[in-house]
Amino acid sequence: MRAIADTLSARFNPVAVQGELSGFSRAASGHCYFTLKDEAGQLRCAMFRRAADQLGFSPRDGQRVQARGKLDVYGPRGDLQLIVDSLQPVGQGALFEQFLRLKAQLESEGLFDAARKRPLPAQPRSIGVVTSLGAAALRDVVTALRRRVPHLPVLVYPASVQGAQAPAEVCAALQTAYRRFEATGESEVLLLVRGGGSLEDLWSFNDERVVRTVAQAPMPVICGVGHETDFTLADFAADLRAPTPTAAAELCAPTRELRLGQLAYLAERISAAALGGIDVRAQQLDRLAQRLGRPSGRLHQNQQRLGVLQQRLQGALALASQRHRNRLQSLAQALPTALQRATERQAARLQRCDTALAMLDPQLVLERGYAFLTDEQGMALTRAAQAMPGQALRATLADGELPLRVEG
Repeated sequence: MRAIADTLSARFNPVAVQGELSGFSRAASGHCYFTLKDEAGQLRCAMFRRAADQLGFSPRDGQRVQARGKLDVYGPRGDLQLIVDSLQPVGQGALFEQFLRLKAQLESEGLFDAARKRPLPAQPRSIGVVTSLGAAALRDVVTALRRRVPHLPVLVYPASVQGAQAPAEVCAALQTAYRRFEATGESEVLLLVRGGGSLEDLWSFNDERVVRTVAQAPMPVICGVGHETDFTLADFAADLRAPTPTAAAELCAPTRELRLGQLAYLAERISAAALGGIDVRAQQLDRLAQRLGRPSGRLHQNQQRLGVLQQRLQGALALASQRHRNRLQSLAQALPTALQRATERQAARLQRCDTALAMLDPQLVLERGYAFLTDEQGMALTRAAQAMPGQALRATLADGELPLRVEG
């Protein structure tokens, strides 16, 4: 049921319904219950006491009225009902129809999207107010701000809030506030306020120019126009709607007592954290003191440990010296044998090299009957084509040299 109610609220509310009053009754609590009916059907309605107290006439069965409010689902029975915020005799319906048409148009353009809404600063440094200088709403706002945040500057941007000239003046005041905020950062929150009145009295805040200007605000805007049951299109375009001008001031200005309470709470947390830190450090100091003990005892422990280390060092040095002596003795015993073996290996290698060298001696080749020919410059001849007829040559034999001449 709650999901159905939420869907109805998001899709249709607020709504206006015309019909004939039937079964009108006022309970002891002050709430009113009745049915609106016409030729197409009937709709259960409930008007709570705060809205019923705003009635400007005495409803009676059979009277044709126009009800404004929100569709809801009554959980226990699952009945569709209208929670009525205002009830008027038929006659003001045309103006409200204009309100609904413009609301639908601006809503389709995204001017009322929740994603556009900005959060209020937790602690604004200055507050701006757009309203009439002679309005009771300004006195209410100033009184509330003086009571809650007397240290904050309040900037008033005057404008008419009723009449034909009101929309243009409200737009001009808003633009002035915007320019000042962009230039100096003043008016971190802007209040657009007016006291209660009829639909016609509040119509300036349903003007399309005003609504679009509110949507262009560079800072968060709180709209507090009329009483709790009054809705204007400026409410939907603002970042936050307040039910009254006083409530608008209270929304942007947390009380001094609240801030002092928060500071006191933070001070307690800081104090507790500091004391806790001191306790932890004290415990660490105690543990370190226990580990440290008396300086003389600590010195005695270190002396004992130093003695043990000295004994271990002397033993290690003696053992290492003995190992080195044993190794040196072994090397001394093995050295003569190693030298003899190395000498024998080198002698054998030298014999092999001598034999190989002798095998390469050219004299052995000459003794086998070969000769070595050279020209007059001593260049060796290895081919017959290198010799020329009549050329003088020299032949080297095993036992000497012979001069030769090439005949052909």
